[in-house]
Order: sequence, then structure tokens, then C-alpha cells
Amino acid sequence: MTHPKTMHAVHLLGHGGLDQLAFRTDVATPQPKGGEVLIQVAAAGVNNTDINTRIGWYSKSVDADTNAGGADGFDTVNDDDASWSGTPLTFPRIQGADVCGRIVAVGEGVDSARIGERVLVRNMLRSYVDYRPYECWTIGSECDGGFAQFTVAPARETHAVSCDWSAAELASIPCAYSTAENMLHRANVGAERVLISGASGGVGSAAVQLAKRRGATVIALSSAAKFDEVRAIGADQVIDRNADLVAELGEGCVDVVIDLVAGDQWPSFLNVLRRGGRYATAGAIAGPLAQIDVRTLYLKDLTLFGCTFQEDEVFENLISYIEASEIRPLVAQTYPLADIARAQEDFLAKKHTGKLVLIPEHPAS
Repeated sequence: MTHPKTMHAVHLLGHGGLDQLAFRTDVATPQPKGGEVLIQVAAAGVNNTDINTRIGWYSKSVDADTNAGGADGFDTVNDDDASWSGTPLTFPRIQGADVCGRIVAVGEGVDSARIGERVLVRNMLRSYVDYRPYECWTIGSECDGGFAQFTVAPARETHAVSCDWSAAELASIPCAYSTAENMLHRANVGAERVLISGASGGVGSAAVQLAKRRGATVIALSSAAKFDEVRAIGADQVIDRNADLVAELGEGCVDVVIDLVAGDQWPSFLNVLRRGGRYATAGAIAGPLAQIDVRTLYLKDLTLFGCTFQEDEVFENLISYIEASEIRPLVAQTYPLADIARAQEDFLAKKHTGKLVLIPEHPAS
């Protein structure tokens, strides 16, 4: 099968505002190297990490919340540490941590029988760092990702999936659901009382479903306007995200906190944890700096988990959940790839529940 020499893709030109996103129709189509596959992208979800990477939020020079620079970027960003890995990004970069599509070509050493498979790509790639513990590349950050008509990925981290879901639904899984499942996995969540912040977002809504799958009783934090939607995806109790948690729930009443928000409310998460409780985080959309009373930490025998690196089984488990119909993502809206700026503006407005997804257009074959 022959493929076009050029493709549509969105180039991130550098750290900054939405003006750093350039939709192009003349980007060279990548070719799979040894051990890689070429994927025709059917859909790619929008995630916080796309915006955080664009604006350089991962740099320690930034202490504001994501929304503060989401549209226009920040005045000062240290490019040297503004990525997941701490290694400077190279530009232009094709972002997109969620890749759903079909394999259309394979590199040397990959079985050609895989051509035609419907696939998802694990977003935290280990192949490129020789599977060293606690190291990974994020697709769309350290290498090009899904905001394009075609992308390449390691064959061993490109998973065939069999289900009746739409491409937009499948594209909602890799980043958000693996992030949520990783937190639950690291905190070893079972049939316990679990508090989940940011419960209406992509990762938060995934965490609600995945915690319920584990038998947990879920207390979700959300804006009041989204209470019904959060209950509909499985939350047992929904509390306003700005509420006084100790007044609402009481001290020491929660077994696990799954936090994506941080910010000023952070100390209250430790206050509502029981003695011996666990806290897991993979985000800080309300601000990365928080104050901790270390006495609370040690006198209550708490365990804190920072969650980025994912063991292989996390993504493998997600594929099995999909194929067993144990989860189902909520897609709020889809957009043509060319409308990426509008999709990110809507993402920052946070009026949606679930995932926003970009759809690259392909000519009829």
C-alpha cells in the first residue's frame, strides 16, 4: 500500500500561546523504522498535558495554574526543563498523547500481518529508553504524536483492540485512562472510600469509572453545574469542588485521595484521609505549589504517591477492560484537526464533562 508523501498535521512551533499551533498540509509523512509501525490516525484526544507542554508549565520557573497561561502562555519559561522528561523539547513538534487508528505499514522486524489492526498506542513509551525503570517518553512530547494524519510508534507498545467503540471513544482512553488507572494501581485501591478531585474532566471521569470497577465508594469533587453528569458516570456522592471538605465529610473519613487539582485546597485532602490513608496525584491544574504540615503526614502514617511512570500492566489492563465492556468513556465533543485552537480554548473553559477529541480528515480510499 502506498501512502501520501505529505500529510496534514499540527506543528507546535515553540512554547507559548495558541499562536504557536500551526496547522499544516505539507508535513512529511513519517516512515517506520525498525521495530516501529506506521499508524493512520483516526482520532486523537485533547489533554492537559498538550496544553501544559505548549505553555511550558512543567518548568520549575512557572508556579501558576494551567489556565493562567493556557491561551497566551507565560512571559517567562525556562525551556531547559519545560518537558515531562526534563530534557528540552525540539521544535517543531507534533503533539497528541492519544493515538487511535490503524496500522498501515510496518518497519523492519515487525510482522506484516499486523497491517490493518485497529490499535491504541501506550502514551508513556518505554521502548525508546530501553525499558529502564521510572523513565519514559510521552508520545507527543519527546516524540511526535497523534495530531496528524499519520504517526509512528513502537510496535511492542501499539496494542490491537477489538470492540465496537467509535474512534473518538477509543481516542479518549490512552492518556486520561492510563493516568487514572496508574494512580489507582499505585495506591492499590480496592473496595474503599475514595475521594476524587477534578471528577468531571477527562482523567477525573476516568478515575470515577475505574475506581467503581474496583468496588470503591466514590466521593467526587466537581462544579455544581456538573453534579448530575458526574453521578451518571458512577459517583456515589458529589461535593462542590470549593467546599470545606472537613466540614462536609469530617476528619479522617476517606481511605484514598486521587488528586488532579492540588492548589490552595491541598492541605484539606490530607485532613480527610484516615490514619494510614493514601494520597496519589498526577496533576495540579489549580496550581503546583501547596503547603504541607509534615506533622499531619507522619502522625497519621500517610503514604503519598507521585504518579507518572507506568508499569506495563497498567495499559495492558485498560485494553482488557475495553474488550470486556467494563468501562466506557464519555466524549463531550469532536473537532476537525484544523480546529485544534478552538478545541483547546473549549478545554480551558471547562464547561464540558468527559473528553474533547480531534478527528484528522483522510481522503476516501
